[in-house]
Amino acid sequence: MKKLLLGIAGLWAAGALGFWYWADARTSRVTYRTIAVRRGDLRTTINATGTIEPEEVVDVGAQVAGMIESFGADPADPGKPVSYGTRVEQGTVLARLDSSLFKARVEQAKGRVARDEADILQAKAKLAQAERDYERSRKLHARGNGVIAPQEYDAAVSTYEVAKAALVVAEGALLVSRADLQEATVNLGYTTIKSPVKGVILDRRINIGQTVVASLNAPSLFLIAKDLSRMQIWSSVNETDIGSIREGQAVHFTVGAFPHDRFEGKVTQIRLNASMSQNVVTYTVVVSFDNVGGKLMPYLTARLQFEVESRKDVPVVPNAALRWQPRAENVVPEERPNLASYTRRNRARPAGKDAEPREDSAAEADRKPVLWARDGDYVRPVPVELGLTDGTSTEIRGGNVKDGMEIVTGATRAESATDAISILPHTWTEKK
Repeated sequence: MKKLLLGIAGLWAAGALGFWYWADARTSRVTYRTIAVRRGDLRTTINATGTIEPEEVVDVGAQVAGMIESFGADPADPGKPVSYGTRVEQGTVLARLDSSLFKARVEQAKGRVARDEADILQAKAKLAQAERDYERSRKLHARGNGVIAPQEYDAAVSTYEVAKAALVVAEGALLVSRADLQEATVNLGYTTIKSPVKGVILDRRINIGQTVVASLNAPSLFLIAKDLSRMQIWSSVNETDIGSIREGQAVHFTVGAFPHDRFEGKVTQIRLNASMSQNVVTYTVVVSFDNVGGKLMPYLTARLQFEVESRKDVPVVPNAALRWQPRAENVVPEERPNLASYTRRNRARPAGKDAEPREDSAAEADRKPVLWARDGDYVRPVPVELGLTDGTSTEIRGGNVKDGMEIVTGATRAESATDAISILPHTWTEKK
């Protein structure tokens, strides 16, 4: 009987020892995914889209009506007419209208000027004759004794006054005819349409033979960009982000035409005339940039990143390290009683806000963000303070975090030779 009891006890001890080895083997077969704390630069941004526009464009119109007779010559190649993309100088001829009617009006005005000049000569001659008659009559009238009848004297005076008035009228008519000649000459000049500025033709909106009708609004014939070495982006920024935009703010942007190139600019204007579309309010923000090489063309769509805040050479960790939470049996034994205080979701402070994280409730007020550092087969909590985040990585402030420290971002452990339990950044997921 004694031998039987000893045998049973031995079997029980062997089974307990085997179970302990099995449980210990399960616990020890945990593989942690870690990443080293590094120093780097962080930048928080606001994303938006916009359209590249020239800083200054001139809409060239016609001030008189007429048919397009011809285009001017390209300054770079006189054998070619000006067209889209032609670089023009100030005064370059862009187009000519049919000037036949305007030339005829100039000739008519010249004829009226000549006629009025002749009328002035005639009026001066009549005035001179009337003045001589008046002088003779005045001298005879002054002698008295009835040498000249009063009626004759009055007629001489009247004739003289009328002659002076006729000269004034003739001189006024000459002024009007000369003004008409000047107007006709100016209108004739308007039949030759010239570039008012130095720039590049973005758009030509007419063809030879087309009739231009000038009315209250001058018809647009050419659109000229004054200077393509300086350009702008008109971007639409959501009302929730506009508070973080300021003049002089740095902006990075890309365009689809050059997907591998990154361009830079600065905010130069925040326009207050907001627009609403489908209950979404947006503001137009103007971003200026240098385009000295002429690489970027007008009206390209740009994807912008407004730099809200930045940090240089600070300790950073991926946000996955802040989200991962271990199971109790993976934590060093002395920290297991405090595990509940570390299970809140770690929060990085939003861009442009104070470093204090917001709490979900008063009960969480004493809970701190924590990273998990590997300690043998276990992990050890490292309380930290969080700084800036760009959505992928977060700045670490304070705590005992050092450059190169291995921080756990996830773990997996084998459950059997053919099965495993995966410890994801958020929770454990058992394979069944």
